[in-house]
Amino acid sequence: MGSPLVLGPMLRYVDETSAAIWVETRAECLVSVHAEGRSWQARSFAVHGHHYALVEVDRLEPGSVSPYEVEIDGVSVWPEPGSEYPASVIAARTPGQRSRIAYGSCRTSVPHDRSGNRTHGVDSLRAFALAVADGRVDRPDMLLLLGDQVYADSTTKEMQAFIRSRRDIREEPGKELKDFEEYAHLYQLAWSDDANRWLLSCVPSAMIFDDHDIRDDWNASLDWKRKMQATTWWHERIVAGLASYWVYQHLGNLSPRERAADQMWQQVIGRRHDAPSPDLSTALDEFADRCDKDPDSYRWSYSRDFDGTRLIVLDSRVSRDLTPSARGLLNGQELAWFDRQMRGGFRHVLVATSLPILLPLGLHHVEAWDEAIAQGAWGRPAAWVGERLRQAFDLEHWAAFQNSFQAVAGIATELADGTRGPSPLTVTFLSGDVHYSYLAEVERQDGSRILQAVCSPVRNPLPRFLRWFSVAMSYGAATPLGAAAAHSAKVPDPPFRWRTVEGPWFDNNLALLQDGPDGLTMTWHTGVVENGDERHPRLEEVAAITVPAKRDSRASS
Repeated sequence: MGSPLVLGPMLRYVDETSAAIWVETRAECLVSVHAEGRSWQARSFAVHGHHYALVEVDRLEPGSVSPYEVEIDGVSVWPEPGSEYPASVIAARTPGQRSRIAYGSCRTSVPHDRSGNRTHGVDSLRAFALAVADGRVDRPDMLLLLGDQVYADSTTKEMQAFIRSRRDIREEPGKELKDFEEYAHLYQLAWSDDANRWLLSCVPSAMIFDDHDIRDDWNASLDWKRKMQATTWWHERIVAGLASYWVYQHLGNLSPRERAADQMWQQVIGRRHDAPSPDLSTALDEFADRCDKDPDSYRWSYSRDFDGTRLIVLDSRVSRDLTPSARGLLNGQELAWFDRQMRGGFRHVLVATSLPILLPLGLHHVEAWDEAIAQGAWGRPAAWVGERLRQAFDLEHWAAFQNSFQAVAGIATELADGTRGPSPLTVTFLSGDVHYSYLAEVERQDGSRILQAVCSPVRNPLPRFLRWFSVAMSYGAATPLGAAAAHSAKVPDPPFRWRTVEGPWFDNNLALLQDGPDGLTMTWHTGVVENGDERHPRLEEVAAITVPAKRDSRASS
């Protein structure tokens, strides 16, 4: 049978006085967390035969760092006997301490051996975890995962073996995920590695989905969605994808106040103390179905304020408006919510969105042009071609939703200009998705700096021929040609110009952002195998850039 603990513990939301610890267990149980001579408990809840618990730890001392243990029905399950890693700790935030955030996106779950490292590169998250465990890198305040935490549509051999054990893989959806049971197994593959499991047990994590958490180009257009809805398997996939996302990723994003108000969490905590563990299967499936059909019924985006920083994490997938006459990466309700969050008075405002808002200019123009012709700017035949290009080449970033791009760019400019309260030092977009990393900056003479810092992939590199294609599309002749094409389709000019300051880098990377007295420092790190030790890669710095607090200074690397 093994340990009663399947996954976790995962340290999720943490503030100055509280923390949330999430686990998956093998059966209905009582989960206890012990730290500082105190205990906190939570009963499990069930979803489609799987069991989960989230223990709410409260009344912590601000700034305290407390080793903790986990018990299931009175049996110690964490730390594991003989573990080579340091004790897992709950580090309550220290008021006034400047933030230090690790982030990245796009991570596949293949073995950490010679074969896996040859096909998918070294897992930069694992290399980072080992460096933190060895004391070579300080533990960050947060790990921010910006999409494609799991790949539901491009599965590994291990995942396919599990699929074959329960259904005919030759029938739709084939090698792709079908239901909640398969999502649960995929998350186990993603988060059961020993080093990453330890890291997730002691570094608070926050997450947001991107397309591969559900399917490539998820909600790229109304045409794309109608094609999916016409299949025999899509409804089960989207329901399972959103339901499992709520359990495995979103629940831990919420603060205690937000969690208490959450319609699904209320079904967990609303039972009597002596009542059996609730089974959320039916309610959660209905909830997920409703979220897909009515995006306004639930918000996946969230915002946090800490240490002089506002972090806004945007859902740019469920909340899209795919109506051709009102296409938006954010629908009206979500855009209004974002508009309310973009206020001054902070040292930095960080906007985390899986898709880069500031693509390299060449690619930006090409995507904006493609949206225009797909919407009929050059007539019906060209519109058909534009839609085929959009789906074939993943032309579905912010540039391909000009209504949203123009609105968000305008809001960011107002914030940077100080018209929304005292301007921050930077307005920084944190993104992933494109499978290369770079830093871009808007060309401005005064006010706040507006930056785009991309880190992608954590572990899923582009093949080399696609790297050259990406460079050509982003930085080569595509820039003037794309601009000319966009103008010919009457695409409005961006409200500002920007340029790539550093990059692109195609390594598997994990980025680290640190607010300091001299400005915002960003570093990108990759894993390097030495002496054939595939499982213990060394963390190596790819690039380091400081964006000075003073505008008359230039970024240094």
